[in-house]
Amino acid sequence: MSDLPKPIPKISGNNFQAEIIKARQAFVTDETGSDIPHLSAMTIDPSTLKGNVENPLGAAQVPIGLAGPMIVDGEFAKGPYYVPMATTEGTLVASYSRGMRILTQLGGAKTTIIERYMQRAPVFHCEDARKARAMGEWIRAQFEQIKAAAETTTSVGKLHHIEGYGVSRMWYTRFNFTTGDAAGQNMAGKAADAACKWIMANRPAELGHVTYTLSGAIDTDKKHSQINTLHSRGARVVVEAVLPRNLMLSMTRADTRDLYRARQVSMLGGMLCGTSNNGLHAANGIASLFIATGQDEANVAESQAGLTYVELRDNDDLYWSLTLPSLIVATYGGGTGLATQRECLEMLGCYGSGKVEEFAEIVAATVLAGEISLAAAAIAGEWVESHDKHGRNRP
Repeated sequence: MSDLPKPIPKISGNNFQAEIIKARQAFVTDETGSDIPHLSAMTIDPSTLKGNVENPLGAAQVPIGLAGPMIVDGEFAKGPYYVPMATTEGTLVASYSRGMRILTQLGGAKTTIIERYMQRAPVFHCEDARKARAMGEWIRAQFEQIKAAAETTTSVGKLHHIEGYGVSRMWYTRFNFTTGDAAGQNMAGKAADAACKWIMANRPAELGHVTYTLSGAIDTDKKHSQINTLHSRGARVVVEAVLPRNLMLSMTRADTRDLYRARQVSMLGGMLCGTSNNGLHAANGIASLFIATGQDEANVAESQAGLTYVELRDNDDLYWSLTLPSLIVATYGGGTGLATQRECLEMLGCYGSGKVEEFAEIVAATVLAGEISLAAAAIAGEWVESHDKHGRNRP
């Protein structure tokens, strides 16, 4: 039909050359009437974009501010670090910088990685509930063979354990993989598929007719869930610090006793509304670091979940901890190797292999810095004032 919209310009097998990108830019201007000089002015080599985007048109320029310095008392991260944060929210970088300075005065936030896995969650459809239970028992007994089949697809990924849940006539599983320095969603999917094919080829006849779906949705990819809070998707990181009352008064004008009482109110409010994070704004720090360093931005949905716990000590110092149970990060693969994103990771000393644990600890410490600073601003009556002074809503 002649009135159908024009297709986007493409060249099969050659869709990342400068000429076809310019053709798409001209196409946008012709079809929408919009000039796109800033979108078009990217410095990224288009040949490096294959596998990261389709029909490339240009690049989004998100401002990156520098926060810090920040020392981390981690098992992998020490510092000092100067942290690139991509954001369009005024006051964000300044607030995180203040929190980082507080943590640096303390010798750094203490970070601990409890575990780190990536999941794919096949579900096996059986004839009835008893056959499903038997299927689960057989899968448990065959773990070593299933592990071997899964690992034929990857030189990095390792199948660590398989969870199993019986529902109706189905056996839901969660295959838990370690994935090196990659986030590992695709790695886990490919490995789980190979494992499922082995299971289907080798299951005993007495299990009856069985089919499978590669994901039964309990891996909860790109969305938060309670199972991730309990069983960890990505890295489970605990970050903690003890905030001296005198230091907080001198640096923020916020009393630790007031901060403790405010946390009690927030804990109750979080329970009331059923939030996935009883803290303040973990997503701010995580999203800004994800965009700057080439993480999969949709993983903010899972990574922002958090469990805050505080104790007021007898001397009025405040112990503050934050557990991030599903922090999904990478220092290799995905968007981490693109030009700007690689520069930001290199700035942190975290690009490439052997760096993902250090980066996870940096992200966790950054989040805690933001939590402390925002809480102090609210207690000291500076929250609205700072946005009026530095943000887009200023008079």
